[in-house]
Amino acid sequence: MTAMKIGILSDTHLSGPNEIFRETAERCFRKVDVILHAGDLIDPSVLSVFKDKHVHAVHGNMCNPFCLQALPARKEITIGDTRIGLVHKAGRSYDFEDRLIEVFPEADCIVYGHTHIPVCRRIGRILYINPGSFNSRGTYAILETGKSLKAAIYRVQDEGSE
Repeated sequence: MTAMKIGILSDTHLSGPNEIFRETAERCFRKVDVILHAGDLIDPSVLSVFKDKHVHAVHGNMCNPFCLQALPARKEITIGDTRIGLVHKAGRSYDFEDRLIEVFPEADCIVYGHTHIPVCRRIGRILYINPGSFNSRGTYAILETGKSLKAAIYRVQDEGSE
């Protein structure tokens, strides 16, 4: 199994990339191969800062009309032997975390956003990751594939990924 580092962010809430976002994203994701954005970009131009990485993204409930057309609501990705479900939220706001398995029943890992609350936990065989909200005081996640899946949540104001 090929080992890979995947950077995960969500809820950037930007209408376009600014210099602070560019610098922060470069620092936090300098050692990753792939980027997953779990929605609420507002505008897809935010993804332009990751031009040297393979990027997967979905739209969220706060995205502009162009973003809603350009990006899917949910996406299934296979990286190596790992099946990843990527979504902003699923169903009603108050219980959508309980419904994620219904959306991606075959996933090894489910990445989601919306709540702005970081989550990194395994329930049964599935690793659930919500990177929280990526902003100047926010959080993000790094997922590592290989012999096993492991992930961690990091604070944006810290030095960046290991």
